[in-house]
Amino acid sequence: MKLNGKVAIITGAGQGIGAATALKFAREGAVVIACDMNLDAVATVVHLCREAGGKADAFAVDVTNRMQVDEMVAKVRGKYGRIDVVVNNAGITRDARLQKMTLQQFDDVIDVNLRGVFHTAQAVVDTMIEQGSGVILNASSVVGIYGNYGQTNYAAAKFGVIGFTKTWSRELGPKGIRVNAVAPGFIDTPILKTIPEDVLSKMRDQVPLRRLGKPEEIASIYAFLASDEASYVNGAVIEATGGLTL
Repeated sequence: MKLNGKVAIITGAGQGIGAATALKFAREGAVVIACDMNLDAVATVVHLCREAGGKADAFAVDVTNRMQVDEMVAKVRGKYGRIDVVVNNAGITRDARLQKMTLQQFDDVIDVNLRGVFHTAQAVVDTMIEQGSGVILNASSVVGIYGNYGQTNYAAAKFGVIGFTKTWSRELGPKGIRVNAVAPGFIDTPILKTIPEDVLSKMRDQVPLRRLGKPEEIASIYAFLASDEASYVNGAVIEATGGLTL
């Protein structure tokens, strides 16, 4: 198994890509630390991980609350003695055109999608430095590379995550810590459930593969990057868009 014995923290693990990643990691032998604001949702994910034969713990964590993040990390380190992987997956959208976007909408997305990534990475980095090894994986987006109508806040945050990735890979690479990002395109997650079918159809038509991505496909990329098979991959931003930007 690719991740046998690795202790992996996954934020936003209650649904979508985060839940798929937690289950994939469990099947690959990792000890999964599934974090989400919705404890019921993440408890269900942990149950599925255990059913798959993996070890998993659930934590209610708001990544914008540094105290909660620090407490979770301290408990994980106290129980398992190490932290090998962090997947900074937690994210939200609050879409509006520039003229209509409220300061609250802007701040909410920046706080979760950018500041939350900073909180979690900074909370684990000392442990990884002491170990001389670790992997930090950040969720960016195709929107963070190319922008998107009505997503000023989301694009800024996801572009910022790429900046984190490039910077931390330089800072932490010499200490044995790899940092990479994944930039998904249109993925079939609960976020899309509110989008009308005619709009979804147009989204699919933009993709050369003529379909939306599956959460499990992104989870497989995270599993590869977290594993020793990706031992020379550092500072990369991997687009997984089905060819959307061609």
